[in-house]
Amino acid sequence: MRLLKYIFFIGLIFLVGGCLDEFEIETLDQDEQSAALVVEAVLTNEMITQKVYLSRSSLRLDLETDTVYNPFTPLGSRALDSVDMEGGATVRVLGDNGAEYQFTEGDEGVYLSNQPFALEMGVGYTLDITTRNAVEYISDPLTVQGNSQLTNIYAEKAINDSGEEGVAIYVDSQPMEGESQFFKYVYEETYKIIPPFSSEFEFSLTDYDPCALPEPTYNLEVVEKTGESVCFNTVASNQIVQGSALGGANSNVSGQMVRFIGKDNFIISHRYSILVQQQVQSADAYSFYETLNSFSQSDNIFSQIQPGALYANVHRKDGSAENVLGYVEAVGVSDQRLFFNYEDFFPEEELPPFPFNCNLSSPPESHISYCFSGPTGPNPCPISIIESVDQGVISFYAYYSEGAVPTATCPGPYIVVPRICGDCLLGQKETPEFWIEE
Repeated sequence: MRLLKYIFFIGLIFLVGGCLDEFEIETLDQDEQSAALVVEAVLTNEMITQKVYLSRSSLRLDLETDTVYNPFTPLGSRALDSVDMEGGATVRVLGDNGAEYQFTEGDEGVYLSNQPFALEMGVGYTLDITTRNAVEYISDPLTVQGNSQLTNIYAEKAINDSGEEGVAIYVDSQPMEGESQFFKYVYEETYKIIPPFSSEFEFSLTDYDPCALPEPTYNLEVVEKTGESVCFNTVASNQIVQGSALGGANSNVSGQMVRFIGKDNFIISHRYSILVQQQVQSADAYSFYETLNSFSQSDNIFSQIQPGALYANVHRKDGSAENVLGYVEAVGVSDQRLFFNYEDFFPEEELPPFPFNCNLSSPPESHISYCFSGPTGPNPCPISIIESVDQGVISFYAYYSEGAVPTATCPGPYIVVPRICGDCLLGQKETPEFWIEE
């Protein structure tokens, strides 16, 4: 996936008249090139607050961090501090029926429509942008090609092409209006997390002075836990999933796989939900993302891209030649949600392994005063409980009993675990409004 970080340089390749045999990144001079404008938007026929994202491709050749535009990252889900967002622009969507929708900048580079609106079938739209330095851009005409209704979403036990056993998620749909032949699928998955060593009790440390003499002073209690041990994490899709109606522009879609999850993936350990959105694309948009997908399969993205292979549908109003990255779409959408439990597909099997080391330990409760100035010998004991509780890195699991932790070198009165294994740190503790258990 590191190859995807180089997508900025695709624009540079377009300027070359023939194929590139070799691309020497060390020859790029920041003074010779300016960062390209990146325009991203998926405008829909839903009555929602529409969003437009503006940023600049980075010229920094940092191959270890995602500082370069990456079209495979879903809109709005990338860490904005890793992208050079483009603020201060004026953004409008104009319809050929006279409609005009103004956008206001929220977070830097994220522009929200002033009021919810839905694209209408049969109306042509353009995205109109004026940057803060007064350069004007406009998109090609955009139209909603059609609308297709998701009729079913379901999961089945399956084996993928790599021989891995797991759960495959499929959708069916049928056309409703317009021409519905090309589709892109995006999803948002939410899963319940139950730490494997959660307890009904927790430590309470007060009056802790690690520098007190002759010994640290503190008050350590085991009290009933006040917070939840269950939490929920929500993650957006980070891959391009496309499909087409093989029978033609108005054919049903049946058995389109949108997600495969291996049986050892901890996200399905308990209860899992996925919200799938089907987007009806134009032929041009479908081709754009299909081409991006094909590039991602190559071992050498530079040697495989031919000049003009990727077409961005936003350009300068004055006709000046300037490379603009990204793509703007007008789509008809439909979505459905699915829930399932691990035991629905793998009954009486062990749950997938938790993705963190959760070894039990029994450290000593206290430690030598930080301000003790006398002689000390080697200390074979791990960091004490009160130090770890003060740092927030452990959780109470149980009271110590003989042989409960065979590896303990200096057993104390309690058995503890890394905090991530006992408390819910991987998601939000509030139950999502849409969540249902059965």
